[in-house]
Amino acid sequence: MTRRLLIAAFVGVLCAATRAPSFAQGSGAAPDLILSNGKIITVDDRFSIAQAVAIRGERIVAVGSNQEITRLAGPNTRRIDLRGRSVTPGLIDNHMHLLRGGGTFQWEVRWDGVESRKDALAMLRARARAIGPGEWVYNLGGWAIEQFADDRRPFTRDELDTVVPDHPVLLQASYREAYLNSRALQAFGIDNASPKDAWVVRDASGKPTGRILEGGFRQLVAKLPTPPRAEVEASTQSMIRYLNAAGLTTFGSAGCEADLLPIYRKLADANGLNVRVFCITGQGAGTPQQVDAALPRIAQMKLFQGNHTIDEVFYGESVYGPLHDPMFTKASSPQPDELAQWRRLAMEIAKAGMPLHVHANLTNTIDAFLDQVEAVNKEYPIHNLRWTFAHANQLNASHLERMKKLGMYAAVHPWAVINGGINQDIFGDAAYDMAPLRTIQNSGIMWGFGSDGTRANQIRPFVTISWAVTGKMVGGTRALRASETISREDALIAFTRRNAFLVFQEDNLGSIQPGRLADLVVLDRDYLTVPADHIKDIRSVMTIVGGRVAYEPADREGPRRIEQGSTR
Repeated sequence: MTRRLLIAAFVGVLCAATRAPSFAQGSGAAPDLILSNGKIITVDDRFSIAQAVAIRGERIVAVGSNQEITRLAGPNTRRIDLRGRSVTPGLIDNHMHLLRGGGTFQWEVRWDGVESRKDALAMLRARARAIGPGEWVYNLGGWAIEQFADDRRPFTRDELDTVVPDHPVLLQASYREAYLNSRALQAFGIDNASPKDAWVVRDASGKPTGRILEGGFRQLVAKLPTPPRAEVEASTQSMIRYLNAAGLTTFGSAGCEADLLPIYRKLADANGLNVRVFCITGQGAGTPQQVDAALPRIAQMKLFQGNHTIDEVFYGESVYGPLHDPMFTKASSPQPDELAQWRRLAMEIAKAGMPLHVHANLTNTIDAFLDQVEAVNKEYPIHNLRWTFAHANQLNASHLERMKKLGMYAAVHPWAVINGGINQDIFGDAAYDMAPLRTIQNSGIMWGFGSDGTRANQIRPFVTISWAVTGKMVGGTRALRASETISREDALIAFTRRNAFLVFQEDNLGSIQPGRLADLVVLDRDYLTVPADHIKDIRSVMTIVGGRVAYEPADREGPRRIEQGSTR
């Protein structure tokens, strides 16, 4: 373990030993906030249930029964009556393209978890009414046509012309394809006479249908108007509110784009950042020459220079670009020269003692990477570095055994939550084991959930949990065989306590315990007893981040605030 990691571990232990005075013994000041009369799902090691929690500053100071906690109140303690509602720790997504998502969120029509084509089209109409003439109506992934239970046909230009006649429309379906109306086709110069690119789907007469295949939609998306820079901060805050409403408070952020990170730092400095951001950043090498240039920079990289609000914690998500598996490729074929470059970089990362969080999705790629990691491990042991395979949709028992011996972990990002139908078209029956959750759970390896949103996947955690528990993707189609589903307790642990470990915050986050940061979510229904098919519909009625109420909906009955100092 590097000196930086040893220091971080020592500080974590020291804090854990000193930060949680016992009010039962009469020590410490009164709490600032007490939540009582609830079902506190602590997600501690025993998965214990409590009634109340006390918070002072940004940390939890006590958890227990109503009687134990309410007697700690002082004259200035604020109190919230939970009215029997269940509370979980703030949920953690271990891998989301957070910063990039905020850059366009305000202008997108998001279809996360939307199960009806009718409802999706209504959202397009509403967006068109809300914007100026000729402005674009668009989204950039997070959905797939197969999620619409009422109609799974591809959109056509005529249908979109009818729904939104006066605006150009571009709808990106995951990373599979896109759909355009006539105004958008015109804006891009795609018509009967335009070059017959294979990615433009045409009817028998040669007229573009509006459907754009995988080979072409990215270049069209790149031509969309750039959102006004002055409005990106507001867009980011809009996204954060959406995420808080979904129960999310912490992210492993893939990319952490340097031009967008100052927005988060500015909000944090003003005590207005309602999420925690732990960056996954790397050098982006894609050629042998770029590898040559990256190697000395790796040795100079410094992680763990931030705090428990914003920090850099992993090298990743890619190591060597040519070995970055596309989403919808049936099988990968890593080449020896490519793996040699991957190994050069991995060796330097291990030599520097850095954690690694690397995109590894398909069976052949995972096998090949494990071969390289085993070789690296002989030179520079990685057991204490928290090297993690991300996405990991085709993990199998053999992979897991090898990973466990190496001391590796899995950040599971199940694309099947929206892409289950696409997976079945490509992978056949094997799609029902992507990702094999119970096999992963039973292996004993440390693992946690992420979304890989906002484009490759939807970003609401309870939608992902619903898939994990029921095996059904958005829209109700089975996308995971029943023998690979997991319990709702294990699914919640994977979004809380285990993910806290995967962002190096296990002493601060992931459970509701004295000494932990006070990141809590009050739910609109009981997670542990709601019918499994309704888990996907769970929302927050109050999200607390660092002891501050970060989110409350205006239109939903939630917890009842009691006046400051009252003992009622």
